[in-house]
Amino acid sequence: MDDEVVQRVFQEGGRDYFQQQPSTSTSTSSSSSILQSLPLHVSFDHGYYLLVKSIQELREKKEGLVTVGIGGPSGSGKTSLAEKVASVIGCTVIPMENYRGGTDEGTDLDSIDFDALIRNLEDLTEGKDTKIPVFDFHQKKRVGSKAIKSAMSGVVIVDGTYALHAKLRSLLDIRVAVVGGVHFSLLSKVRYDIGDSCSLDYLIDSIFPLFRKHIEPDLHHAQIRINNSFVSSFREAIYKLKCRSESPDGQSTFFLKDEAQTDNFIEMYLRPPSANEEARINDWIKVRQSGIRYYLSLGDQRIVDKNFIIRPKAEFEVGRMTLGGLLALGYNVVVSYKRASTSVNIGSLSLSLETIDTLGETFLVLRGTDRKTVGAEALRMGITGQWLTKSYLEMILERKGVPRLNTPPLVSATSVSHNQEKDIAAPKPIRTTPNLVYQLEDLAQPWTRSPTKSKMEPVLPTWHFASSDRSHGGSVGSSAFRDTMKLAPMPDSYDLDRGLLLAVQGIQFLLENKSVPVIVGIGGPSGSGKTSLAHKMANIVGCEVVSLESYFRPEQVKDFKYDDFNSLDLPLLSKNIGDIKHGRKTKIPVFNLETGSRSCFKELEISEDCGVIIFEGVYALHPEIRKSLDLWIAVVGGVHSHLISRVQRDKSRVGCFMSQNEIMMTVFPIFQQHIELHLVHAHLKIRNDFDPVLSPESSLFVLKSNKQVAYQDILNILDSVKFCSSVQNFIDIYLRLPGTPANGHIAESDCVRVRICEGRFALLIREPIREGNFIIQPKVDFDISISTVSGLLNLGYQAVAYIEASALIYQDGKILIEVDHLQDAPSPYLQIKGVNKEAVAAAGSALKLDGSYTTKSYLQIILERLPLVERSYSGIHTHQAARLQELVESIQSQWTKQGGSTPSESSQSREVSPMDGIIEDMQCRIRRLERWHTINTVLWTFLMSALIGYSLYQRKRQ
Repeated sequence: MDDEVVQRVFQEGGRDYFQQQPSTSTSTSSSSSILQSLPLHVSFDHGYYLLVKSIQELREKKEGLVTVGIGGPSGSGKTSLAEKVASVIGCTVIPMENYRGGTDEGTDLDSIDFDALIRNLEDLTEGKDTKIPVFDFHQKKRVGSKAIKSAMSGVVIVDGTYALHAKLRSLLDIRVAVVGGVHFSLLSKVRYDIGDSCSLDYLIDSIFPLFRKHIEPDLHHAQIRINNSFVSSFREAIYKLKCRSESPDGQSTFFLKDEAQTDNFIEMYLRPPSANEEARINDWIKVRQSGIRYYLSLGDQRIVDKNFIIRPKAEFEVGRMTLGGLLALGYNVVVSYKRASTSVNIGSLSLSLETIDTLGETFLVLRGTDRKTVGAEALRMGITGQWLTKSYLEMILERKGVPRLNTPPLVSATSVSHNQEKDIAAPKPIRTTPNLVYQLEDLAQPWTRSPTKSKMEPVLPTWHFASSDRSHGGSVGSSAFRDTMKLAPMPDSYDLDRGLLLAVQGIQFLLENKSVPVIVGIGGPSGSGKTSLAHKMANIVGCEVVSLESYFRPEQVKDFKYDDFNSLDLPLLSKNIGDIKHGRKTKIPVFNLETGSRSCFKELEISEDCGVIIFEGVYALHPEIRKSLDLWIAVVGGVHSHLISRVQRDKSRVGCFMSQNEIMMTVFPIFQQHIELHLVHAHLKIRNDFDPVLSPESSLFVLKSNKQVAYQDILNILDSVKFCSSVQNFIDIYLRLPGTPANGHIAESDCVRVRICEGRFALLIREPIREGNFIIQPKVDFDISISTVSGLLNLGYQAVAYIEASALIYQDGKILIEVDHLQDAPSPYLQIKGVNKEAVAAAGSALKLDGSYTTKSYLQIILERLPLVERSYSGIHTHQAARLQELVESIQSQWTKQGGSTPSESSQSREVSPMDGIIEDMQCRIRRLERWHTINTVLWTFLMSALIGYSLYQRKRQ
C-alpha cells in the first residue's frame, strides 16, 4: 500500500499523526490496498472483512497505536462488530457507555464524559498506561476503573453511539458506521402499525429523537459504512424449560453460591395504535427496564415445541426517549409486571428462579443454546415439576383478561391479503442476486435511514392447505386424508432467518392438522446450505435428519456418477419412507464415502413424541421422492452462488464479461437441467445469502507448524472418551484464468482450489485472514461434481499447481489435529484447528509448538522449495507439469465418458488438443491412481493401529 493511500485514511478528520515512510523503487509494491477502493456501503460480513484487513494494513505501515471508532444507532450491530473483530485481532474494546455521567437518560449526548475518553485515548496513543471508568447501571454511577496497558493495546476500538463525534474523529485512524439491524426493524414495524399517516422523518424524530440531529451527521464521516441486514434469528436460539418452583421460599443449594446473580426487571408490553381487541400478542412490542437501561424486542417471538420454549436473540438497547416516542405515537402499555431473578451458571447453561409480582408465583427456568443439553441437564437435576410453555404475559392475560382499548384503532393504510393463492402463479426459478454496491443516488432514502416502504420487512404469511374440502378424504390422520390435504406454497421466497422460522411453523401446522408423522424434504444444489438448515430445524423440533447420500449405489459412486439421480437407491428409499408413514421400524443405510460402499444399516423409528423426520439432499424434491413428503423446502445460494460470483469476477478481471446464467449453464449444467426444475414446486423457497469468505460466523482458528510431535503427546491433549482418528489421501489442484494479474507468481487467492479425495471432488474456500500466529479461515468445503471441474476448464481456467498429500486426522469434537505429509516436503506439517481461539492456542502450547508457527499456505511452502531456474512460466517445477497434465486429462476424459463436452467442443475460440485416442489410456491411469490410494489407506490404517496398540500396552505397563 502506497504512502498516499495511507494518508487518505487520516483525511477528513482523521488523525494527523503519521510517520512518512521513505519511498524507494525497491520497496514499491504493485499489490492493491484494501483501502484504495472503499465502497459506499457494504453488508455486515463484508464490512467485518474490510475492517480487519484495514487494521492489519495500517498496523504494518505506521508506528504506534491504531485507533478505530465504530458508531451507529442503538441496535444496529456495532457492538457485535467490535466483539467479532476483537476475537480475531486481539485488540482492546472501549465501550462508550462506561463514560456516562449517571443521568437517567443513557443516550443523551450531554451524559457522555468526552474529556475522560479523550484523555484515555491520548494516553494510549502516547504509549502510556491508562485507566478507563467502569459504570454500574443498577447503581447508576461509576463504581471503579479498569487498567489498560499500552503495550498490550496495539489496536483500540471505541464502540458507542457517538464514537464518530467531532470531538473524537481527530483521534481515530479508521471510522466505521453501522446502520440497520433491529434499529431498522423497529422503524419498519412502526410504519406497518400506523400506516402512511406519518413521514419517515417524523417517525425517526419520535422514536429516535437524537438520531437525525446528533448521530446521523457523524455517520457520513465514516470510511467504512455498513448496512446490517440482521433480523431476529432462530439460528442461535435460546432453549428454555420452565416450571413452578417446588420450594415455596425459592431456596435451592444452587442459589446459595457466591456466584449467584440477582436482577430486577420491569417488563412492559405495548399494543399498536391500529390494533383491535382481538390483536395477537405477537404484534405487541416488549420493553424491559433494568436500572437505567431499556431493552426492546418486537413482539412475543417464540416457538413452542413439546416442553421447550424457543426464543431468538432479538433484544436490543434503546433510550428512555424511544419508549416515550412510542407512547406519543399511540402505543398503549397494556401489561406491566416486575420480575425478580436469581440465576447461576451451570457450565454452558443458566438456571434461574424468577418471581412475578402480578402472579405472586416463583418459577424455575433452565436456559441454554442446545436443546439436547438443556433436556439432559433437567433430567440430571431431577426436576419433576410440570413443564409450562406459556409465557408470563399469557398467564397474566388468562388471569386478568386483555385490557380494553381506550381509543378506537386507527385505520391502517396497509392491507394484507388473506388469499395467498391469488399470488401463486406459475412456478418461477429461484436465484440469488449478486451483492451489488449501490450508489447513493440510487437509494430512495439516505443509506443511514430505514428501507423504503417497498423494501420493508414483509409480514410473514401463515400456512394453510391448498384445499379446505375434507369431504373427499377420511378422518384426520387417515392415509386418505394425508394424501388429499396438501400445503399451499408460500407466495414469495425468503431469506434464511425467516425461512427457518417458516419451516418450523410449517412442521407445527402439519402436526396439528395432519397428525404424525410429518416427513420433510429439503433440496437444493451442493453448497446451498440445505444440510445446515436441516440440522438447525432438527435442533429446534428435536428430530432426526437423514441425508440422501446414505442411499448412494456403490457402483455409481465408483464411476464418478454420484451427482446423477440414478445413483440413488430409490426402491430402498421408498421402502424406508413407506415404513415411516405406517409407523413401522425401518433400517436406514449408512454409506461410507471414503470406501465408496455401504458400511451398515441403522434402525430408525419415529416416535409419537417427536413425529418428524427430515430428508435432505440434492434430489430431495425430485417428483419420485417429493410425492411421499409432506413439506417441500428448496434452498439456493450459499457457496453455490459464491462460486458463480467468483467466476464472474475472474472473467471481468481479464476483460471478459459473462452473465451469471452463462456461467451457471457451464459450471453447474446438472443443476439447471435436473435440479432447478424441481425446486420451483417447493412449498417454501429460501435464499441463502451466506458468504463463505466474508462471514465471521464460519471461521476456524488454525495454528500450523512443521515441528515434530510425538503421537503420545497428541493423545494426551485430546479427550480420550471422544477421541477418533482417520486417514485421508488428497490431491489439491489450483485453477487460474490466464491473464489474471499475478505479479510474476502464483497467489492462492487468485486460484480456484479443487480437492480430489477418495474419488470425490470438493471446492475448498480458502481466503483466510492471517493474524499473528493464527490463520483464520472459512470452514467451508462443498462437494462438486466432475462436470463442475470440467466446466471451469471449459471456461478457460488452467491448472497451474497441485499438491499431493496424506493426512492423519485426530479429533475429540473440540480440537482437530491434522498431520499432513506433503509429497515434496521433507517433514510433515501439523495443523491445530478449532472454533475457539483460546482452546487452539492452549493445545499448541501443550504440544510445545510456540515459536515454530507459520502462516504460509501449502502452495507457498511447495513453491518456495522449487529452484527458480527449474520452474515453468506458470511457476511449476518442470517434472510436475506432466503429472498435473495427467490429472487434468483424467478429469476431462471422465467427463467426456459421461457424455459431457470437451473444451474444444464448448469454446471454438480456444485451441485445445483433441481428446480422441487417449480416453482409454486416461481410464487406466485413474484406475492405477485409485489402487494406489487404496494401498496407501490400508498401510496408514495398519500403522495407526500398531501405534494405538503400542500406546495402550505402554499405559497398561505403567
